[in-house]
Amino acid sequence: MITLPETDLVVHELCLGSNIFGSNADEAQSHAVLDAYRNLGGNFIDTADAYNQWVEGHIGGESEKVIGSWLKKVDNRAEIVIATKVSKMNSRPGLSAANIFAACEESLNRLQTDYIDLYYSHGDDLDVPMEETLGAYAQLIAQGKVRYIAASNFSPERLRLSLEVS
Repeated sequence: MITLPETDLVVHELCLGSNIFGSNADEAQSHAVLDAYRNLGGNFIDTADAYNQWVEGHIGGESEKVIGSWLKKVDNRAEIVIATKVSKMNSRPGLSAANIFAACEESLNRLQTDYIDLYYSHGDDLDVPMEETLGAYAQLIAQGKVRYIAASNFSPERLRLSLEVS
């Protein structure tokens, strides 16, 4: 186990990605993978609100739903570290505060939990001021809905700016 830098999140060295849960892998298959991972000491699961939106007949969120149904069976939620992402989706484009708040509520509902351990911006949004995006995350942290934040698919310059703003 390792501690993610600048956090108190103690995670398995191998994070389990879940982008096919709810599509290529149905709920039973996905739960079997999650059970096997946990039985081998795994506790770090990665997902996103957008996972499966590209699969015909899916709208996104299916992976989170599968993980949520599995989490309800887990004895101790605090032992599992859930990382999920707010993505640019047709129904909710961008990283405005309103979109982040809506995405977080939707993810919490699908995941059947009251907090997200690690919440990512799953791509930058140059149309929204970094102050607005980070302000929204700060509110979610203050409310206890999110423990830590992260970024994916940002340029080095935008990552630098986010650190300066934060």
